[in-house]
Amino acid sequence: MKELKSINIKGKQYVEVNERLRYFRQNYKDWSLESEVIQKTENSVTIKASIKDDKGRVRANGLAEEIKGSTFINKTSYVENCETSAWGRALANLGIGIDVSVASFDEVANAINQQKSKPKKKPRLSEERFEEALLLISENKYTHEELRSKFELTEEQLKSITLC
Repeated sequence: MKELKSINIKGKQYVEVNERLRYFRQNYKDWSLESEVIQKTENSVTIKASIKDDKGRVRANGLAEEIKGSTFINKTSYVENCETSAWGRALANLGIGIDVSVASFDEVANAINQQKSKPKKKPRLSEERFEEALLLISENKYTHEELRSKFELTEEQLKSITLC
């Protein structure tokens, strides 16, 4: 097999889906790569990709799921991103472009990002500061949403702001 162009991700070589696809198109001319939406909800999509040989027999499958808004690209293109991931997995299952793993670029990138980013804890508001915030809300200088997004509130504080 011709060596495919790869990129280095955290010390491991990864062959991007476009390289796998190009290789497939050049070397499996009578074969097909088909996509099928297995499930689509308001917030996610699951796609299955199948590779069929020249006689229509399934030779490899790939399954992927993407969550709408889970990454920057998934804010607008989660369906397309999911299809590309499913293609990459099917091509890898056929043996194209895998030396180390079958994971898609997005799976690798997401895993790296999750390791790097630990959720920051929101600060708690003292009762005195909470009273000041309520005053600012009543003067339309601050909103309930801003307060909830910036601070961890107690159940009692949450009840108080819903009464404002």
